[in-house]
Amino acid sequence: QVHLVESGGGLVQPGGSLRVSCAASGSIFRLNAMGWYRQAPGKQRELVATVTSGGNTNYADSVKGRFTISRDNAKKTVYLQMNSLNPEDTAVYYCNARIVVIGRGLTESEYWGQGTQVTVSS
Repeated sequence: QVHLVESGGGLVQPGGSLRVSCAASGSIFRLNAMGWYRQAPGKQRELVATVTSGGNTNYADSVKGRFTISRDNAKKTVYLQMNSLNPEDTAVYYCNARIVVIGRGLTESEYWGQGTQVTVSS
């Protein structure tokens, strides 16, 4: 099986910074695109940023210039560096990964982490 484990969430003041991480483990043949989504109370889950296995990135307009996504393929880990945080960034942040699992040919499956709470408040 495959697991995505997030870490690094917490409480931060407006204007502050935080980094969240997500490590993939298990029967991974190939780790394709990884990304972060978030869901605020009463709102739908939305894309924050994605990064391909080759390092190409994509960001939501609301976080461009403030957030940076990166990955360490050797560690099977994706990071989200969040700067200039504001209260509107408060949400549960979910890691997402598209993975080819050992023993399932070349079929790609989508996996989610359990989520980590990020709260921006003074």
